[in-house]
Formats: sequence, C-alpha cells, structure tokens
Amino acid sequence: MPVAVYEFPLCEKVRNYLRLEQLFKQLDHAATFDNEFESLHFFDVFFTLLDLLERLDVRTDFIRDIDVHEKNLVHWSSHPNIDTGALEVALKKLHSLLSELKRTNKLGSNLKDDRFLSSIRQRFSIPGGATSFDLPHLFCWLKQSKDVRNADIAAWEKHLIIVRENITLLMQYLRERGRYAEVAATNGFYQGIVTDKVDLIRVRCSNSQGYFPVLSGNKYRYGIRFMQLVPDQGSAGGVKSDIKFEIACC
Repeated sequence: MPVAVYEFPLCEKVRNYLRLEQLFKQLDHAATFDNEFESLHFFDVFFTLLDLLERLDVRTDFIRDIDVHEKNLVHWSSHPNIDTGALEVALKKLHSLLSELKRTNKLGSNLKDDRFLSSIRQRFSIPGGATSFDLPHLFCWLKQSKDVRNADIAAWEKHLIIVRENITLLMQYLRERGRYAEVAATNGFYQGIVTDKVDLIRVRCSNSQGYFPVLSGNKYRYGIRFMQLVPDQGSAGGVKSDIKFEIACC
C-alpha cells in the first residue's frame, strides 16, 4: 500500500528549516536540466533560496542547535553501552560545522558579488521577466555546453554547502527524536497532548484513499483532521470514517 509522510512544524524555526530543505531538494532536481526552459526553474529556486537566507537569521539558530546537540552527545559519552566510534564521528562533524559557522558572518552573502547572478536576479522577481530579449546574456549562457554550465552551478552552490549540511544534519537529529506509533482517528479526527518538547509532528498514512491530514494546535495539544481531496469542487471535505495511521512526535 503506497504511503505518504506529512510533516507539521510546531515552531517558526523548524518551518524555516523545512522550507530550506525543500528548496535544496528542488535545486538538486532543477540543476539537472537539459534544455533552456527547464533551466529557468533552477534560477527561480536558487534566487528564492537566497531571498529566504537574506530574510532569516538561520546562522544563529544553527549555532544554538549544534551547541545543544554537542552537549547531549557529551552527556551520552558516559553511558557504558555507547558506540564511542560513532560518537566521535558525530562530535567531529558538529565541531566542523560550528567552526565553519563562526567563520561566516552572513550565509550565502558572497553570492551578491557574482556579477552574472546579480545581473539576472531582479528579472526573476518579475512575472515573465526572464525572457531572451530581457536577458540575452542568460540565454547565451544556456547555450553553453553542459560541462560549462555544471561548473558554474557547482561554483554557485559551493557557497551554500554550509547551509545544506546544517539543514541535513539538524533535520536528521530532529526526526530521530520521534518513533512512529499506530493510532486511530475516530470519525477522521485525532487529538493528542504534547508531553515533552515537540517541534515536529510526522504523520504517515495511506496515499491511495484520497485523503490527507491537516494539523492545528499549540505547544500543549494538537488535533489532526483528515480531509477528503475533491479537486473538481475546489475544496476538501472532512472524512467521517475511522482511519488508522502512524504518528511520530519529534
């Protein structure tokens, strides 16, 4: 049975982490473009990512989270059954990321000095603005060999490696905090109480019945309502039957 995982952040920090994570996934896909029209999506995603980094202070959040994880790992080092080899690798990775963050003032800021990117970025904020008559130099670049384009893309993305690595590791740690448990939504509704610090709720359910979960709540309690997808009506109606699904509080 095909399943889908829905993730619901309970704080603004995790919302931003998820946004960045999704943009990096889109960037990876868009970077493999084979024609000029697909390539425009790469720049759309890339500039959206830069806009988000300029608005947010994720560097501070990264440093705080890494510091917490580092202290937790040091605490676990005294456990008799701990895998010391894996612990040392994890600590080394955290130290490396933290050192790099402290050497960096503003994430992705170096890309502002790239003349090519700066010359086309503003046009991508205008609907239909990235045309061959508006940006002939961009379309000249699109006609270059794939090796040339890939080298430029790699050089641009290199400035964002530190962001990608932090997002990947911190989201991994966050997701590992929760374990899936099977529960049931009575008449399509499930209510839970947050007993520990929870920043992310993950719902794993069937993807073949045409329903999806919607979460509402706060740091103390939450509710999950399953809705039936009705595309032709432009809306969704609540599911009235009982639904078994899995939930993880992270």
